[in-house]
Amino acid sequence: MDRIKAMNLVTSYQLGHISRRQFIRRAVVTFGSLSVANMVLAACQAVPITAPQPTLIQTPPAAPEAPEPTAVATEEAAEEAAADDGELITETVTYSDRDGEELTGYLARPADGEPRAAVIVIQEWWGLDEHIQDLTRRFAAEGFVALAPDLYKGQVATEPDEARKLVMELDMAEAVVEIDQGIAFLLAQDYVTGDKAGVVGFCMGGGLALQLAVNSDRVGAAVPFYGNLLSPEEAARVQAPVQAHYGTEDRFDLDALEEMGQIIQEEAGHPSEVYIYEGAPHAFLNDTAASYRPEAAAEAWERTLAWFRQHLS
Repeated sequence: MDRIKAMNLVTSYQLGHISRRQFIRRAVVTFGSLSVANMVLAACQAVPITAPQPTLIQTPPAAPEAPEPTAVATEEAAEEAAADDGELITETVTYSDRDGEELTGYLARPADGEPRAAVIVIQEWWGLDEHIQDLTRRFAAEGFVALAPDLYKGQVATEPDEARKLVMELDMAEAVVEIDQGIAFLLAQDYVTGDKAGVVGFCMGGGLALQLAVNSDRVGAAVPFYGNLLSPEEAARVQAPVQAHYGTEDRFDLDALEEMGQIIQEEAGHPSEVYIYEGAPHAFLNDTAASYRPEAAAEAWERTLAWFRQHLS
């Protein structure tokens, strides 16, 4: 069991960042047992935290020592959680790259089995962490089949220096190909409808979402959050509608951002929307970080959902 992940989950619930239902669903996957998840929930309610803490990784209050899971597999635990709340199925899936090598991703989908539109969720530079998994579940809860490819192959950073090292080691062109293979995997599933998928990315993933819009004909709509911009030449080759979300307190050239949107619309011939949020810094949608801005995040989230529903239906 990932002890730090368990600690963060407990603290998120006690600080009110997630609901009881969300806690139970994630705790089943983390601890491998619904009964253990309920034990930890009882402990959380018995010893509440009354004030927010300054960092993501915090020391929770004392709680009963939870037994380690035995023979409960991750997929089985996810199925148990879905059966408990009747909403979502979450699992780690495997698929192949163009050379036949195994790739993995975190998938979430509505438990009713009805075919839904597909959305790819592309990680920040930290990796496939709890925040990205949570966003994947949030898209599923809104009626999409969502997949977050694991671009770091199991590695997750908690410090900027670690994240910087992982980014430098990542072949971005190859990452675009791997994400495109994830789209192909999703579109082949009987619980997915349509012949194109949406792509949404954050930070590093925002830039990759834009690159997918240029390089993949499987993309039906793209939504970059505070990612590296396209050059004018790249913007002219975009193959899908693009909706972009950036803050005024970020490092990006907002004039270049506006120009990118115009080129996508006028030269590439695809719908384009650019939203700039006054006072919002980098990573303003990340509710596990000090950069989180609830008002801007809520507005951007609703616009993203509407964009995907418009262009993936």
